[in-house]
Amino acid sequence: MEQNKAARRNLMIMWFSNFFVSGSMTMVLPFLSLYIETFGNFSEKYVQQWSGWTFGITFVTAFLFSPIWGRIGDRFGRKKILIFSAFGMAFSIFMMGFVESVWQLFVLRLFMGIFSGFISMSQAFISTQTPKDIAGRVLGTLQTGGITGSLVGPLLGGVLADSFGYSATFQGTSIAIFISAILVMLTTEYKMSDGKKGTKSSYTSKEVLSHITKNPLLLSVLLISTLIQIAHFSIQPILSLYVNEIHGHENLALYSGIAFSAAGLGNLMMARQWGKIADKIGYVKILIMLLFMAAIVYLPGGFVTSIWQLVIIRFLLGIAIGGIVPVRVAYIRQEAPISMQGEVLGYNTSLRFLGNVIGPVMGGMVAGYFGFSAVFIITSLLLLISGFLLFISMQRSPKLNLEGKS
Repeated sequence: MEQNKAARRNLMIMWFSNFFVSGSMTMVLPFLSLYIETFGNFSEKYVQQWSGWTFGITFVTAFLFSPIWGRIGDRFGRKKILIFSAFGMAFSIFMMGFVESVWQLFVLRLFMGIFSGFISMSQAFISTQTPKDIAGRVLGTLQTGGITGSLVGPLLGGVLADSFGYSATFQGTSIAIFISAILVMLTTEYKMSDGKKGTKSSYTSKEVLSHITKNPLLLSVLLISTLIQIAHFSIQPILSLYVNEIHGHENLALYSGIAFSAAGLGNLMMARQWGKIADKIGYVKILIMLLFMAAIVYLPGGFVTSIWQLVIIRFLLGIAIGGIVPVRVAYIRQEAPISMQGEVLGYNTSLRFLGNVIGPVMGGMVAGYFGFSAVFIITSLLLLISGFLLFISMQRSPKLNLEGKS
């Protein structure tokens, strides 16, 4: 009873922590390129290039460090890593308010990526305290905190930047992440028992990788993380340009924001519900269904003739995409022993960050050479391929076929 009370309290605290961290990390995105322009009299091409590099470098370092933090968390406690991560991000963002050159901003964004595993570590923290039969619902609830923050963050960041300036916004953002670190200090860390004989209290990296490679279905779920993120991020950097093409320049920022946020709203509405459904039906089965659903919904986006058609399609896409993250993490909760879950989720996060880097580059190149419609077609194909690969892996999994559940 006491443990259940602690679990509910931890979930509530981590929901607000994820809200603050996700909101803070997205708060600076609307004006990153505008901030670079204040460092000197640069050409438009120069600003665009450096905006891309300073945005992307965070994901590169996060890709490299996520499994390392996951492993350290497995061995020494995830609460400590969460606090360290939050303080590291808060310091990095605070110092961004004082930079005087694009190089300084680039280095701090690189440094920030080292500590950017807070969201995935919080998933591991809550996952190890959650019974397997309700993991989808609980992790779906946790995800809504980050989604809500990412919806509020860009809007609030734009308002603060207009009202108080860029430097003050960075400093305010760092305070919000600092609050997250304080909130994590109030949690209680414990792990549920695996309930299996032969499980160990710690695993070497070699044993973790061996566990993943000997489970083809788990390996497929991890690798598909990259394809999903490539698909999800392919249109995001050029979304405002696409809105401009189909709607015109009038109130471009507003309508781009609506189109961008529509997916987040659909995501927010269904993340917890998909988790509950997957707890009953099976995680892999729901993942396959969501991938096919996302592929079908994504394709018409390349052929819309009005902004509201695009908004509706983005909303439906958000509904489909909304279940993929919590269901994927719940499946890892089921397949990986408690004492290695941080490292396994770290690999999952790394592969997601890899997709975050590849997706925008691919989307920009495809749109430049073949037009916007081609981005939607290729993205839809990637989601279809992901669904088929996972379906084939499921069919080849004797365990899954015997049990009838992922």
